[in-house]
Amino acid sequence: MPRGRSVPLRRAPLVVVSILASVAQGPRIEAPEPAVYGRFPDVTARSGPLPPPPGGTFPDGVYRWNPASTSTLASRIPPPAGFRRRALTAGSFGAWLRGLPVREGRPDVRLHDGSFKKTRTAHHAVIDIDVGERDLQQCADSIIRLRAEYLLASGCADEIVFNFTSGDPAPWTRWESGERPIIEDNRAVWKMTHAPGAGYDSFRRYLDVVFTYAGTASLARELTPVADPRHVEPGDVFIEGGFPGHAVLVVDAATDERGDRVFLLAQGYMPAQEMHVLVNPMENDIDPWYRARRTGPLVTPEWLSHHESLRRFPADACGVPRTLTAESTR
Repeated sequence: MPRGRSVPLRRAPLVVVSILASVAQGPRIEAPEPAVYGRFPDVTARSGPLPPPPGGTFPDGVYRWNPASTSTLASRIPPPAGFRRRALTAGSFGAWLRGLPVREGRPDVRLHDGSFKKTRTAHHAVIDIDVGERDLQQCADSIIRLRAEYLLASGCADEIVFNFTSGDPAPWTRWESGERPIIEDNRAVWKMTHAPGAGYDSFRRYLDVVFTYAGTASLARELTPVADPRHVEPGDVFIEGGFPGHAVLVVDAATDERGDRVFLLAQGYMPAQEMHVLVNPMENDIDPWYRARRTGPLVTPEWLSHHESLRRFPADACGVPRTLTAESTR
């Protein structure tokens, strides 16, 4: 494709909006031309097939990117005084998020190129998951990554499908079968160009393509608004889709005896960087937790959102649990 041609699939440059000011940033890294990204080399022979679904306990095999950390989100971050973590369904997305591996201490957040993020006061903890070597895994991408990893680990790979900004669906099953998306008349057309393969390296290449052509605008359309944000649950997403847009993921929630809820937020950001648990810059008494409210501003360290922007993934069609057990909720 000639450079300079308008392609609706490609994201518009993002603009970082801070709480105090709007600061223009440069555009994200130039995406690969569709004619190129449709021809990624087949890595299945090198990586082999994915192992069978795990026996059902955290952390053995549930986090396929092989994190080195042994601490989990739940073990590292206790709920505020007077609150207890919400009971979660074994094998659910929320239970899986609660067991995410977290790096020891409070290390600086690394960017995709190995350098450190300049803002060093926005995070409480760093999730132990790779960010890749390209400027792709940003905010919505990080959420897509975790959702896809969860479905893969749960034996629900057939449910992994995300839409490009154009509205064209990108199911993992088509990529796994050997098809690749090619741009024709500004639409994604799937064509058989590779041998079938379900290796983890191939899965990560699939996600890189999704990151390139999806974003907050497309993800927001795939999620369902939550009628009352006071009923926030782990796995929900505060998202404001657009160009620019931003999304943060609810990774845990707790309740007090009155039924009031608090929650933890994690984000990826731009440029692509390690996903991290956010501090609460407005409520030191419960930091890093946030109070659930029906309406009003949701002030995070690097973005001003709103409680009304809370959305939820559809219920898992594959059923919960398929492979995980009650050990998942510990």
